[in-house]
Amino acid sequence: MDVASYDLLSTAVLLLDNDGSIAYANAAAEELFGLSRRLLIGCGACKLFGADQALQARLPDAINGKFGILRQDLLVERPGGSLAISLAIVPLDDQPWSALLEARPIEQHILLDRHQQLGKELAAQRESLRNLAHEVKNPLGGIRGAAQLLEAELESDALRDYTRVIIAEADRLAALVDRLISPQGATLQKTWFNIHEICERVYTLIHAEFAQLGMVRDYDASVPDVYGDFPRLLQAYLNMARNAAQALSEGGAQAAPRLVLRTRIGRQLLLATHQARLAVVVAVIDNGPGVPAALNDKIFHPLVTGRPAGTGLGLSLAQEFVQQHGGVIEFDSRPGHSEFRMILPLE
Repeated sequence: MDVASYDLLSTAVLLLDNDGSIAYANAAAEELFGLSRRLLIGCGACKLFGADQALQARLPDAINGKFGILRQDLLVERPGGSLAISLAIVPLDDQPWSALLEARPIEQHILLDRHQQLGKELAAQRESLRNLAHEVKNPLGGIRGAAQLLEAELESDALRDYTRVIIAEADRLAALVDRLISPQGATLQKTWFNIHEICERVYTLIHAEFAQLGMVRDYDASVPDVYGDFPRLLQAYLNMARNAAQALSEGGAQAAPRLVLRTRIGRQLLLATHQARLAVVVAVIDNGPGVPAALNDKIFHPLVTGRPAGTGLGLSLAQEFVQQHGGVIEFDSRPGHSEFRMILPLE
């Protein structure tokens, strides 16, 4: 690997000489340790982690190629205070350097694991739901057909009202089943487009459906174009905005109901499987009641909802569509302020 390519990584990388001094530091290492490359190069790794006696004792063995080191709870001092990091040191054979050291903040490590675990849980739940949905779909067709035949035989309009309810409910459940089955099927149809096209479509649709809400556009015109499946990302952002609008329309706002559509460029953001150096962040912000604390850990799970009339599919499908693009939906919520962010990597 060309040493210059280490600068493209979002994790801190140090290359160590035979005496344990730092021969190379990438840009992420400068940021993590709060020291310039000029100050890092030539500095002894033992000095950098001087407060940890156990690491100092094992470092020579890693440099001499005997074994690697993995630490998940290392505390390092840097300008501005201490920082907990996870650390891996790997011996290098047949290289100009003796060992490679990789480090990242421990909170990033934990958050990345949380994203990965959430992705696995959602995938398993969706697969189970899709299997169940396939089993439900055929009987629904039979119920609807039987209700239509029964309606044709009935002479009383009052009795026909009951069959119409059966047909309408069968259609509603069939549509719900189709939504459960469909997302995984078709491959992404990606094109280049301006993310504000999606924002404007969502603004128009939400404003027409919830005219009583105060809506604000807060766009960053410098956001670059996105390469993605326009209909799926539109549906994802629409689901996010509609979820917020429904919470506001049910009287949850402490002040005049307000919904903000915001775009920004994000840097060094954690996604489901990696850290994105550059990303588009498309947010929905509202001043509603906030997400109930009991739903915080499962808000994106299928069929989970805090609304009596909700299906629990909107945010789940939105998360799935965004994950299909290598991104993630995150949120912060408290009474009076909720922010859901759709993060799409630009690499």
